[in-house]
Parts: sequence; C-alpha cells; structure tokens
Amino acid sequence: MKKSHKILLGGAIVVVGLAITYRAVNQAPDASLPADQQMAQIMDDGGCVFCHTANPDLPFYAKFPIAKSLILKDVAEGYKAFDIAPMMQALAEGKPINEVDLAKVEKAVADGTMPLMQYYLVHWGSSLTSTKTDMVMAWAKQHREKFYPNTLAAAEFKNETVRPIPDAVPFDSAKAVLGEALYHDTRLSADGTISCATCHGINMAGVDNKQYSEGIKGQKGGVNAPTSFNACFNFVQFWDGRAATLAEQAGGPPLNPVEMGCSSFDEIVERLQADAEFTARFKAVYPEGLSQQTITDAIAEYEKTLITPNSAFDRYLKGDKKAMNDTQIEGYALFKEYNCATCHAGVNMGGLTYELMGKRANYFKDREVNAKSGLTDADNGRWAQTKVERDRYRFKTPTLRNVALTWPYYHDGSVKTLDEAIEMMSRYQVGREMSKDDVAKVKSFLEALTGQYKGQTLTNVNKQQ
Repeated sequence: MKKSHKILLGGAIVVVGLAITYRAVNQAPDASLPADQQMAQIMDDGGCVFCHTANPDLPFYAKFPIAKSLILKDVAEGYKAFDIAPMMQALAEGKPINEVDLAKVEKAVADGTMPLMQYYLVHWGSSLTSTKTDMVMAWAKQHREKFYPNTLAAAEFKNETVRPIPDAVPFDSAKAVLGEALYHDTRLSADGTISCATCHGINMAGVDNKQYSEGIKGQKGGVNAPTSFNACFNFVQFWDGRAATLAEQAGGPPLNPVEMGCSSFDEIVERLQADAEFTARFKAVYPEGLSQQTITDAIAEYEKTLITPNSAFDRYLKGDKKAMNDTQIEGYALFKEYNCATCHAGVNMGGLTYELMGKRANYFKDREVNAKSGLTDADNGRWAQTKVERDRYRFKTPTLRNVALTWPYYHDGSVKTLDEAIEMMSRYQVGREMSKDDVAKVKSFLEALTGQYKGQTLTNVNKQQ
C-alpha cells in the first residue's frame, strides 16, 4: 500500500473513531422519560451548571493557567446573564419554572446560541443534537401548557411567551370601593397634599410622566414612578422588589419621609376617624375598623380593578387578524427576534423577574459620561434589599402594557421617548444595534399594547413633549 493511501486510511479511521465517540457521549435522553427528566438530563449533560450557577463544581482543567482565565470569564458572564439553579430545582420537584426562565431557555435553544461553541468543542456531550433540540422545544411547550395555559389565545398563539390580559381578576367589590376613595385621599399624607393618585394618576395611565415624583414639601424621590395599572400581575412591587404584595406596597409611600411623610399609620387612622361618615362606611366592610392592615388591604383590592384588557395586541392573540396592522405584526416579529419577549413575558409582558440593567454594555458608565449623571442609591436596584453582589443593578422588569403612555422610561426616568428606549434596550440588553426602521416597527407594535379601562381605550391627559 502506498504511503499516501495509508495516510488517507489512517485519517479516515480517526474520523470514524471520532464520530463514534461523539455519538457515544452525546446520546439524547431516553424518550420514555417524563419531559422534565429529559430536560434536566439535557441541562446536566450540557454542563449548563458550570456557567450558570453561583458556585459551580468546575472540571480539573479549569485550574490550568491558560484555561483558567477563559473558563472563569465564561462562568462570570454566564452567571451574570442567567442563574439556572431555580430552574433545575423546579425540574427536580415538578414545579412550575418562571415564565421568563422558560422563555430564555427556549429561545436560546431555538436560536442555537447555547451552549457556546468553545464549550461544546471540548465537551462533546454538551452539544445539542436535533433530537435534543426537539425534546427541549416539546418540553417547553408542554410545560407552558401545564402551568401557564393560554386559554384566551387562538390556537396558533397558544405557545407564545405572552398572554392576553383577562377581562377581570377576582376582587372584593365592597373593599375596592373603599380602596378607590383611599387611593385618591390626601389624608394619607402628613400635610394633606399627596395621595396615591398624585404620582399614579388614573387619568395619566397610572403614572405622573415625571422623571421623579414630588412628595410633600416638594421633595423628589430617587426612581421613576411605575404604573399602577396591571400591577396585580407583577410578582413583586417596586423596582427593587421590597414589597411582596399590593397591600405591602400600599403601606410604603405613606410612611416614606420623601413621599407622604407620615410618622405612622396611627396618625392616618386618627385623621380618617375624624370623618364619621367615612368611618361608618369603612366599618360596614371591615368590622375591625381602620388600621394599616385594613387600609392597605382596601387599596390593594381597588388596584386589582386597574387592569387594561383588550388591547389591539390582545385581540390579535385572540384571533382577530385585523386588530393589528402589518407594521405592528412585523414589529411583534422583531420584538421576538431581538429577545424582548423573554424578559417581557407573561400576561403583563414584564414584572416577573429581576434583570440586570446593562447586560451587554455598561449602561451606568455611559450614563455618567453622556448625561454626567453619577450613581445614586436607587441605581443599586435589588441589591439594596439583599446585599448580594449579583443583585446590584438588577431591577424588576417593568410592564410594557400601555408603555406608549407611561413616559419617561427606565428606573431612572432618564429616557424621554419610546424610540430612544427601544434603541437603547437593544444595545444594552441584547448587544445589537437596531436600525431606525426596526425601531419604528417595534414602536408601532408597542403602541398596540394600550388596553382598555372600563371598556374604553386607556388615555393620558398629559401630552408628550
């Protein structure tokens, strides 16, 4: 046999051997396993925990001089982007996975962006074969159907990451009537000048359209006031999540010295009790009388009525193909292409997780340079509550419902227009520069998210400058 033939034969044997080895170490899970177990095995085989957990058990070669810096960089970036631990725990316990985590994993697998090439070239068992990919996509659909059934959507939209707002959510009507009165009552503030509606006006789409709201004595807060509409769909309240419920949130501003300035709810109760008629009405619903617990509970019941169903987008998802125009439909496709529909998932299109502000570029550094605006305590986000370093600069994602009416944007209220907010989100969160044409289409889609309140399209008496 000629030498060249021997080389070719040897090379062929090596290729075949590598192919056999690759196939042996990259087997898909047994098809008979439950979907959650299949998914857990795929994630485990893929080594996802190496880069997406706080304290990964790294392989021995992670200590090698050259590999160490590369691996640790990937680990730091991976964990910053996504913490997989809650998902793995939910899979093990058969519990629902957060809608955003579900959407993120589904999108990454569909796009083929995970695992990273430099990882699966070394760890052959980690790459996603077509069989594994099919299993992941089937699992995501099954998981969504089981835990987040999209009952209002037309058949073709059942597996979307977003869902239409229902026409109503359960609430106590008698308590809500009292809550509405309290929401607009300036007696909840120390000097009788500020109510909940001052910063969250019902005729202003639940906001005040100011960068920072003004409290008693003209004092200004440190974050932009989020809308009170659809707040009942948020998993926590406030940008930093310091309130777990609507009632808990309602108890915060009255005692905040910058906002409503009361020393305690006792003084609020005393002022309200001086109103005999209101006290009688209140006791008819709450026999235990006025207290911090009953006042905030009533406000929370009222806020459950502040939902805005039947936007053009909702009607489109329900099957009305004419509810959105062609530009808005294209904008929705781009919204998904640019990964917006992952963090802004669910009924509220947001409000389900804490996300890092500046995932792909340093937002705060650029703000300091361009706007000469240094960091404030409010910029720390969730870190203010947990003191966990990973939570620094993470904020509860805002709802995109009625977003065309709730300017200015971001936690710092620094962005005045929707166009700019879209363009910046693409750059800082996705790492892509969005063209002006795409920005216009996404904006048109976001304008289709304005819903109806009491049967009428929600409006804002303010006019954007």
